[in-house]
Amino acid sequence: MIGVIDNGDDCAEWTFPAEPGAVRTARAVVRDRLRAWGLDSLGDIVILLVSELVTNALRHATGPIGVRLVRSEGPPGTLRVEVSDPLPDPPRERTADPDDEGGRGLRLVACSARAWGTRLGDSGKAVWFELTVPD
Repeated sequence: MIGVIDNGDDCAEWTFPAEPGAVRTARAVVRDRLRAWGLDSLGDIVILLVSELVTNALRHATGPIGVRLVRSEGPPGTLRVEVSDPLPDPPRERTADPDDEGGRGLRLVACSARAWGTRLGDSGKAVWFELTVPD
């Protein structure tokens, strides 16, 4: 991990080098933060989607990968997760054939999240998704 920014009780950010261990480390720090926030019930789906997005960033980007969690109070409360990388090109959702090794990550995000999208930044892009925080 090359950077951690804790922006208070409702936001946390991490930056990882574009190395294979980034996926494992991202899963661990995100799970720890969700546990600290009392959001264990969202853990499995958030970890799955973060894994997919960080893996996509690793496959296509050469620079650092950012992960950001922002929770907002409700009702209904939301958890917004962003994965950023230095490439400005937005990802493309595609339909994978049954025997394809990849190509399902964005479809998984689209089917699992309340909302998702991309946004351009000053140096790259972020792919984000939102989930409703259970009561």
